[in-house]
Parts: sequence; C-alpha cells; structure tokens
Amino acid sequence: MNYYEKELNIIEKSNRFRKRKIFDKKLIDLASNDYLGLSTKQSLLKKTYKKLKKEKSFSPKSSVLVNGYSKIHNKFEKKLCKLNNFEDAIVVGSGFLANIALIESLIRKRDILFIDEQYHASGMLATKLVQGEVVIFKHNDTEDLKNKITKLSYIPNRIIIAIEGVYSMGGDIAPKEFNEIATNNNAILIVDEAHSSGVIGKNLLGWFDYYDIKPQSNHIKMGTLGKAYGSYGAYILSSHNIISFLENRAKPIIYGTAPSLFDIALAHTNLKFLQKNKEKIKKRIAQNQSIVKKYLNIDAESLIIPIEIGDNKQVMQIQEKLIEKGYLVGAIRQPTVTKAIIRMIIKLDVKKSDLIEVVRYLKS
Repeated sequence: MNYYEKELNIIEKSNRFRKRKIFDKKLIDLASNDYLGLSTKQSLLKKTYKKLKKEKSFSPKSSVLVNGYSKIHNKFEKKLCKLNNFEDAIVVGSGFLANIALIESLIRKRDILFIDEQYHASGMLATKLVQGEVVIFKHNDTEDLKNKITKLSYIPNRIIIAIEGVYSMGGDIAPKEFNEIATNNNAILIVDEAHSSGVIGKNLLGWFDYYDIKPQSNHIKMGTLGKAYGSYGAYILSSHNIISFLENRAKPIIYGTAPSLFDIALAHTNLKFLQKNKEKIKKRIAQNQSIVKKYLNIDAESLIIPIEIGDNKQVMQIQEKLIEKGYLVGAIRQPTVTKAIIRMIIKLDVKKSDLIEVVRYLKS
C-alpha cells in the first residue's frame, strides 16, 4: 500500500510537486545562494586542501564536547569574533541546526519569543519545541512588534526577538529600529545573517555592519557558511555567557557531530579572500544591482531579486524557457512563499552580458 499517494497527487495537481534534480553543469547559475561565486574558485580549494593535509585527522569524529573540537574550529571562531567584534563564537553543523540550537534552548519557561512571520523554516520549526511563549509579528513591521510587546499581560523573565538580516525570498533588509526596540525592552536580539553576511555592510559583514551597530551582550548573530562563504556549516556569535549556555543546553551542539573540518577550513580560506577583496566585491555588487534597476526598475537591497508571478504553473514555464536559453533561476512555490515567484540571484560570477540578457527576458 502506498501510504502517501493521495497527498502526493494533491501536491502534483496544484503544481507544487518537487523533486531532486541534477541540472546541466553548463547552465549559468542564477538560482543558488553562492552569492560571490566562491564555490568555483579552484585556488581557494587548493589552499584549503594543503592546510587540511597537515592535520592528523580529517574528520571531527565526535561532538565538540567530546573530542571533536579542533584547532581548525577554534581559529575560525576567533577570526569571526575579531572581524565582527563579538566576545565569543561557536561553529555548528548547519544553519538549520543553528536555529534549532538557539531557539529551542534559549526560550525557557516564562520567556517570550517574538519572531518575524517570514523567519526561516528552521526557526519556525524550533518554535514548536520551546518551553516559553511564541508571538509572531508582521514581516519587518516594527510598529506591530512594539504593539505586541506593549500589550503583554504579564512580565516575562526574558524577551527574545528573532529577525533576519536579509530575508531569503524577498531580499529585503530588516530595519535598524529592531535593535532600538530590543534595547528599550531589555530584550535579546537574534539576527539570522545567512543571507546578509558577505553581501551587505561596509566590511561585507552583514546586518550589524550595515547599520554600524556595535555588538552588545544582548546581541546574537547567526550565519551560514553555505552561501556567501562558499562552504557548508554555520556559526553563532554572542557573549561568553550565551555561548556557554548553548554549550550546556543546545541539543544540536551537545549531541551532534562537530562540523566538518574541511568545510570550516574552506570557509576560513574564503572569508580571508572576501576581506582582502571586499572593495572589488562591493563594486561588483553595486554594478549588478544597477543592471537590475535599469532593466526591471527594482531597487535591490541585496543580491536576491524576487519577481512575483503568482501562478505556480507559469513560474515553472518561465524557468524552463530560461533553461532552454542556458540560464537557471529559482521557481519558488508554496509553502516556501505565499505566492509563486521567480527568484533570481545576481551572483558575482555571472557575466554582465548574461545578466543583462536574463533581466531583459524577465522584463518581457
């Protein structure tokens, strides 16, 4: 008996059916989150390989709290702290696990988590596991958040606010006022920087850097290594106390195998490259954003360009047409978004002429 056939048929009829697919490697990639194109740089791969060859073990072998923690992890954490001006850091297996670790462990009894309605699915999943109360506020709406805090019927032990630096589907940046709200309410502020680190800010360090916010003891910055940093894994930056609390309470950290040594070493290599070439990278980002403005009249805040289509079948047709022309864009449908969109990533390794051709087609 096929237990899920009926549900699968419903998904397929609504044009929401998805499956894994290996795309032709000759396609020009405007779909992935490899924002800076670092995943294809052979020179960075070779540097990392040479570094890892010197190690006795190439695998973490256990959790960071047994004996899976290495100098490779530690050096990368220290580099992140120094660049971002945070007290402490810890690496985690993935961004999904980092959100589970943060939200599931930090929200205790009589705590309240206020979370943006468009926060990543990993964070939303984690809210089902918390001991305290969860309140969802309207996307990027600071007034709605303030109103919901004002209307609290009791005084919580702690208030935690969770936002993203740049939102993965809309490409929009969270307002600076969220930091002021956190400060005024003595709240912990979690900023998921998965899509903002490496893309925005004077030093390309993300949301805190973009607004020139000096990290305080109530700030938590979480980011992934699988996007602008061209690797895999994640990190959490915060105060000594919060990082220590995560070491003692966060299940993905306590029970999960330590992050891959190669992936952390590669992210470290790529981070150094990014910082060394940040001025060139910022110019390329601005150039690609100006092309989008010229042809689509969209003021891009990041490298994510969402184009609302609203029809599941049509987004798939547009994607197929562009594949025929040699380009790959994202065709995003429910439940990831409420209305179907073409999600184009104006990656820095895409030639100017190719980007112009794609945006001209989308305009038509």
